[in-house]
Amino acid sequence: MSNAVAVTDETFEQEVEKNSGLTVVDFWATWCGPCRMIAPILDQLSVDYADKLKVTKLDVDANIKTATRFNVRSIPMLIFFKDGKVVDQIVGAVPRPQIESKIQQHATAA
Repeated sequence: MSNAVAVTDETFEQEVEKNSGLTVVDFWATWCGPCRMIAPILDQLSVDYADKLKVTKLDVDANIKTATRFNVRSIPMLIFFKDGKVVDQIVGAVPRPQIESKIQQHATAA
């Protein structure tokens, strides 16, 4: 089960930058092993925090323009947006508590 939304170069502005509240973008690729490791964590977080968080996924191979714009050099890379502005990021596959603490930090911050 997942509430994660796939975004593209074309839909990124509408889905992420115009979204109010907290949005996390998972920059990933199909060939990336660590990306596959954190995918189920993000899927679960998208359900557990459905009222506080929008989880989106952007395939860096298919959406080079957006990946380049945010200087994505290593994947997986999670970028946290609050009301359309970048507030934080995590690079690499990290355990759920580390991602969750960022969500809690930014979901509750004014």
